[in-house]
Amino acid sequence: MTTVADVRAGLHDDLRDVRAELTLARRTITQAAELATDLLAIMPVPEQRLPEQRAVAAAAIDATRALRAAFMDVHAEAVYDELTEGRTRHLRLDELAGAAAEAFPGLVPTTPQLAAERRQPQAFKEGHEIDQGIFFSRLLGSPLAGPHLLDAMLRPTPRALALLPQFIETGKVELDSVRVERTGSVARLTMCREDSLNAEDNQQVEDMETAVDLVLLDPSVEVGLLRGGEMTHPRYRGRRVFSAGINLKSLHSGGISLVDFLLRRELGYIHKLLRGVLVEDEAAWRSRTVEKPWVAVVDSFAIGGGMQLLLVFDHVIAASDSFLSLPAAQEGIVPGASNFRLTRFVGPRLARQVILEGRRISADEPEARLLIDEVHDPAELDLAVEQSVARLQGSAVLANRRMLNLADESVDEFRCYMAEFALQQSLRIYSSDVIEKVGRFSAGASASAAGSAAQAASAGSSGPVGSPAPATEEVRSR
Repeated sequence: MTTVADVRAGLHDDLRDVRAELTLARRTITQAAELATDLLAIMPVPEQRLPEQRAVAAAAIDATRALRAAFMDVHAEAVYDELTEGRTRHLRLDELAGAAAEAFPGLVPTTPQLAAERRQPQAFKEGHEIDQGIFFSRLLGSPLAGPHLLDAMLRPTPRALALLPQFIETGKVELDSVRVERTGSVARLTMCREDSLNAEDNQQVEDMETAVDLVLLDPSVEVGLLRGGEMTHPRYRGRRVFSAGINLKSLHSGGISLVDFLLRRELGYIHKLLRGVLVEDEAAWRSRTVEKPWVAVVDSFAIGGGMQLLLVFDHVIAASDSFLSLPAAQEGIVPGASNFRLTRFVGPRLARQVILEGRRISADEPEARLLIDEVHDPAELDLAVEQSVARLQGSAVLANRRMLNLADESVDEFRCYMAEFALQQSLRIYSSDVIEKVGRFSAGASASAAGSAAQAASAGSSGPVGSPAPATEEVRSR
């Protein structure tokens, strides 16, 4: 029987070879990955392995990941240049990962491997997405490959380009989780996952990027507006909700993807909200991107990813009975780029209270003004929204917005943050504590009555200001 010592025996020589010239390094990665795959294939599936088998499997997986990391440390730019034909092709995250799986066998998981994993609950997976995390962390960390990849992700999606004529002509597009409607020069995005309180999943990220692209590409739009729609949930029926953040039930069931959700979300539509969409127009010498100012309206709550979104908006309006929460400590995952941006808004002490200790901020408390521009009684919210979008129209707004964003957050600093985020988030979503927590949330949601999630949110929001509210996160598993 293969032992942990056997697995580690050849690691030193392999590490030397993956740092050699690219041909030898490529062959070494492929051979090492095949050996690990063959070893895992003769074992039971992860959840049925004996302790000794788990130790050997973990050693084999860890050894191959050490090789992949060493390989990418040396060859990241050569790999990227080969995949993009000398940086002449702009491949998105999923396209790049697929091309790498074919050109460099064993470096990242194949499409069939990922498809097989996606059918499994998170706790039963081998964690192949961690290899994607290693791959993208090294690419984003490269001063040559990283900026090119960011540019590729700022380009409009094919889906948006296909829908653009319809949107320009009719001013309306209905997507699964987002409605887009143009009234005058304002494009109104309404998140409409009524059954899950706008909890985010892969589909939500796909739809949001499409919607953001449409707003940015339509020349008649001057301002974008994002708001949550009216819910059908019994506790919130007829009320607007902004966002309950990541859908923990989807994460537990294996439906949240590192590439299609966690990385695409940050590098795709959220980055486009901040930087604009990159267009191919040789005559557009004034700017490489098309940008628009954005307004966000918070009804009820902005939890997790919902609160993250507010950090890239130009103006935030909230109902006086709403609250913000970024429960990273309770979930165990990294809350997107909030660790990068939140300190700039609220300072280091409050940022740590929010991210590390689960502090919740009510819209009507003084600290909320660091994150929210206007707070109004719910009955007065609609009028305040219309006044806000009117103020943000005009070309002077665009020029000054661009310079403010450049001063606040350089693209290069963002790239370096995302390089580390790609690795750390891939590790967190497969960590035992996260799997245990999301499993507990999911089980609780499944066993509860239809209104339990909303009741948990209500109970959480009524607690003392600044206290952790773990019950609140149950909203996100619905």
